[in-house]
Amino acid sequence: MQNVQGFGGFFFRTKDPEALAKWYQDHLGINPAPTNMEMEPWVTESGVTIFSPFDADTEYFAADKTFMLNFRVADLDAMIAQLKSADIEVSEESKMEGIGRFARIHDPDGNPIELWEPAS
Repeated sequence: MQNVQGFGGFFFRTKDPEALAKWYQDHLGINPAPTNMEMEPWVTESGVTIFSPFDADTEYFAADKTFMLNFRVADLDAMIAQLKSADIEVSEESKMEGIGRFARIHDPDGNPIELWEPAS
């Protein structure tokens, strides 16, 4: 059986793609999708990627959202400080023994984003 090699992209709808792509680039360091050969795509570091469908009635994220992004970070405290200095609300900070630390933010469209600093 052939298996996929990794996560190749995440595509979703928004009313203002350019503004939202800029927000992700400015605050999370994610380059927008290239539109020409000179633009660099976002290249991630190798690491764990969790793919987990949730029950339709999960309370882990808002009921009106069908997805939640989860991004690995090297230093959650530094990322939280950076986001707060940009007036981005950070909530639901938590720790799971053996898994790591988490915090929650939302993009300008209200999409939930979980930041994860894996346990070392």
